[in-house]
Amino acid sequence: MSKHVYIKTFGCQMNERDSEIMAQLLAQSGYIPVAEQTDADLVILNTCSIRAKAEQKVFSLLGSLRKQKKQQPELRIAVAGCVAQQEGEQIFRRMPHVDIVVGTQQLYQLPEMLGRLERNETKREISCNLDKEFTIPPFQRLLEDAPHQLAAFRKFVTIMQGCNNYCSYCVVPSTRGREISRPVADILEEVRLLVARGIKEITLLGQNVNSYGCTNAVAEEPTGFADLLTMVAAVPGVQRLRFTTSNPQDLSTELMQCFRDLPNLCPQFHLPVQAGSNAVLKRMNRKYTRELYLEKVAELRSYCPDIAIGTDVIVGFPGETEEDFEQTMDLLETVRFHGSFSFKYSDRPHTRSTDFSDKVEEQVKGERLQRFQNRQDAISLERNQEFLGKTVEVMIEANRSSGSQGRTGTNHIVHFTSPTNLLPGDLALVTITHAGQHSLKGELADKEKSNR
Repeated sequence: MSKHVYIKTFGCQMNERDSEIMAQLLAQSGYIPVAEQTDADLVILNTCSIRAKAEQKVFSLLGSLRKQKKQQPELRIAVAGCVAQQEGEQIFRRMPHVDIVVGTQQLYQLPEMLGRLERNETKREISCNLDKEFTIPPFQRLLEDAPHQLAAFRKFVTIMQGCNNYCSYCVVPSTRGREISRPVADILEEVRLLVARGIKEITLLGQNVNSYGCTNAVAEEPTGFADLLTMVAAVPGVQRLRFTTSNPQDLSTELMQCFRDLPNLCPQFHLPVQAGSNAVLKRMNRKYTRELYLEKVAELRSYCPDIAIGTDVIVGFPGETEEDFEQTMDLLETVRFHGSFSFKYSDRPHTRSTDFSDKVEEQVKGERLQRFQNRQDAISLERNQEFLGKTVEVMIEANRSSGSQGRTGTNHIVHFTSPTNLLPGDLALVTITHAGQHSLKGELADKEKSNR
């Protein structure tokens, strides 16, 4: 009899990839993914603790699952990811109906943990160790055993895990551990396997991909990220290549030149700045200045003038004055980001900024965030209007009778009408006729040149 698993993913692309890994692992034990938690025999919450609000959502959902478990006593509930790593045994104390707590490095043990529960060998399972000698397993076996788990045309590939930077507000070093880079050979083999299965777009993932290989104890020989990117781009069949995330302090000229030299590297770069004030950046323990950040942006655009740059911004960091915030607004005006993720600062466990005394009032943080987001929305619309009349290459994501949706190399969503024979992953040339704040609209430019 088939068993069903529902995986709820919170947070970033790293978590999305971890959820895919868990689904692949569980497929070998006979678990089939379902779209509704009420249809599941196993519910997994793959959690994020980067902000307080994300953590609160996890515990809110766990509370609602208590009622489901009363109605369905055989239901298994697992908490994975950063909240699991951060809270450990505390989750059992707060939510005694939880069966499994599994940390960020230990998710590969999930089938064995679940098996012990199903055999009634234990009543609860927890595994949250962070090991300095941990290595990310190769995934050839998973790809062979669970091909149905693959996306139709694009895939995340983890190249490293953890972070050594210890920004004063960030939980990643305590929830993901120190930096660990995968061997080049493992990464290239995974990419080749994915392409052989029909994957056309690859996104390389890491907490700070710019430092790939710098602390790599498992690679055959030291390899920088620009070199790795070049090797992945050269794999036959990789039509589009992306990566995330980057720390400005490690952004090298060699990496920036990849946007000029690699035709299949998408002209999109997410480069978190976090604040525009040097005083705030210093308190954040970000090891660059606003001047260096702006120099990097200028150099990047010199190699790829049409590159779409996005960023992250934290508003209301402890000690942030109105003058500090205005410098962030000024940086926004200078760079004119195509888009950004912006948030109010919140204290996180095991971070130095939690102990900073000069917290900014919630009302002030809220007002500043609204000002930033309003201006970013206006700039994003202006940036999108720059596409009007241009013909861009779009990779199809969905094709329905009502119209098609695709994505440009700059990561802009485009809605347009197209022939019904186009499939997800196909490429089409689209002329942009309308620009909205969050997406573009267009018309198929040349049916003869639109291809698979």
